[in-house]
Amino acid sequence: MSQNDAEILQTTQARVLAHCGQAGLFVHGQRVAAAVSGGADSMALLRMLLALAEPLGITVTACHVNHRLRGPAADADEAFVRAQCARLGVELRVFRAGEEGLPLADGGEAGARNLRYACFERLRREGIDRVATAHTVTDQAETLLFRLARGTGLHGAGGIRPVRDFYVRPLLCLTRAEVEACCAAWGQSWVTDETNLSDAYARNRLRHDALPALRQANAGAERNLARFCEKAAQADAYFARAAAGLLDQAARVEPQDCPPAVRRVLESGGPVWRLEVLQQADPLILEAAAHALVAPHRDPEELYIRLLCQLVEKGTGAVQLRPGVRLRAGQGFFWQEDAPAPPAAPLEAVPFCPEKQAEYPLGGGQWLCVRLSRHSFQEKTQVVHKKDLKNVADYARITMLHPALTLRSRLPGDLYRPAGRSVTKPLRKWMNEQAIPPQVRDSLPVLADGSEVVWVCGAGFAEGLAPHPGDDGLTLYLEIQTRKGEERGR
Repeated sequence: MSQNDAEILQTTQARVLAHCGQAGLFVHGQRVAAAVSGGADSMALLRMLLALAEPLGITVTACHVNHRLRGPAADADEAFVRAQCARLGVELRVFRAGEEGLPLADGGEAGARNLRYACFERLRREGIDRVATAHTVTDQAETLLFRLARGTGLHGAGGIRPVRDFYVRPLLCLTRAEVEACCAAWGQSWVTDETNLSDAYARNRLRHDALPALRQANAGAERNLARFCEKAAQADAYFARAAAGLLDQAARVEPQDCPPAVRRVLESGGPVWRLEVLQQADPLILEAAAHALVAPHRDPEELYIRLLCQLVEKGTGAVQLRPGVRLRAGQGFFWQEDAPAPPAAPLEAVPFCPEKQAEYPLGGGQWLCVRLSRHSFQEKTQVVHKKDLKNVADYARITMLHPALTLRSRLPGDLYRPAGRSVTKPLRKWMNEQAIPPQVRDSLPVLADGSEVVWVCGAGFAEGLAPHPGDDGLTLYLEIQTRKGEERGR
C-alpha cells in the first residue's frame, strides 16, 4: 500500500469514526450486519466496519440479498460476495428471493426494497442488533433532488437519516467518489449492477445528468445538498417536538364535554383532540402534527398532510388514511375512528355434495362442516343445541326439491323464504331488513338452487326444510368452524 493510499484510508476512517460517534450509530458490544450487494459502496462499508470494529466495540458480519431479478448476473454477484467474505473471514448470511419463506422481488424497485427489508427483519429476529447500509452523501443528494421533484415537505427534505430504528448509515459522511477511492486504496474490487447504468430509472437520470451538471456549477454541490438535508432534519425534529406538544394539549378532553359518538371513541381509548386548539396552532406546527398522525398508517405524502390541515380548518368531514382508519372532524372535535372494513371477496361457487365432501373452505380461516346422520327426531333435538336447530334439515326433502345445490355468495335475483315467515322475498331486501353490514353481504355463504336460496349462513335453512317428528331419514347438519391459520382454498 502506497503512502498516499494509507493517508486516504487514515483520514477517511477518522471521519467515519467521528460520524458514527456524533450520530450515535452503535453501542459497545453490538452485533452489526453490513448489507453487502457487491457494489463499491457496500464493499467499502464492509471494509470500513472491519477496520473500525475495535474502536467501535462491535462484531461485524455481512448479509447479501439475491433478488433473482437479473438471472445469471444476480447469481454472479452472490458468488462474488461469498468469495470476498470468505477471503476477509467474515460471517455471511445469504437470502434468496422466493426461498426460506421469503417473498419474490416482483413489483419493480418497491418490490425489491420490500424484500430487502423483510430479510433485514429476519436478521433482527436472529440476533443482529444493527443493519448497516451503504448510503453516501451522493445518495443523500440524489434523494433530496428526487423528493423535491416529486413534491415533499420538511420531513422529506431531511433525506436519509443516519439512524432509523435498527438501520444505520456509517458512510453518510462520504461521497461516492471518496468511497471508490477507499476501495482503490484497499485494492478492493467490486461488481457493477448493469441496471445502475440504464436511464430507464428516474434516480439513474438524476445520477447521470442532474448531479454532474450541479458539480460543474459547484464542485461541492453534493455536500451542500447533504448539509441542507441535515438542517432540514433538525428543523423537522424541532417541529415534531412542537407538534407533539400541540397534540398533547388538544387531547385534554373530558368525556362529559363530548357528543355521544366522540364520547364512545374516547371511552374506548381512541384518540380525540379539541378542534379549537388545533385551529389556533401555527400552520407549520399543524402540518407537523398532521404528519405525525398520518405516518403510522401510510406514507405521509404531502397530499394527505394538506387534506388533514384543510379538514381541521373546515371543522367537519373525514379523511380516509387506509382501510380501517379514518380521521374525522365535527362538533368541535377531531378524532380517529375505525372505518368499515372493505368488502370481503365473494365465494367461488362450488357444487354442494355432502355425501362426497364434508368440509368447504369459506375464507378467513372459516370452514363449512357438513354431517349426515340418521336419528329419530327426538334424538336429533337432544344432540343439537337449540340455537343450532336452524342449521339442521331433512336431507331427503332437500335432495328431492333441490337436487343440484351450489355453495356460493349472493347473486342478483336471489330469493329467500326464511323459516317461520311463510313469505318469499328478494335476498337483498331480507339482508336490508336484518341490517347485515354491507361490507359482508357479498361474501356471506349461501346454498342455492338456481335463484332459490335454501340456506343462509347465520340465518339457517329456508321454510319447510326442517325435520319433522317421526322422521327417521338422513338429517343434514351444518356448522361453521374457525381454524386459525387456514385460509380459503388451502
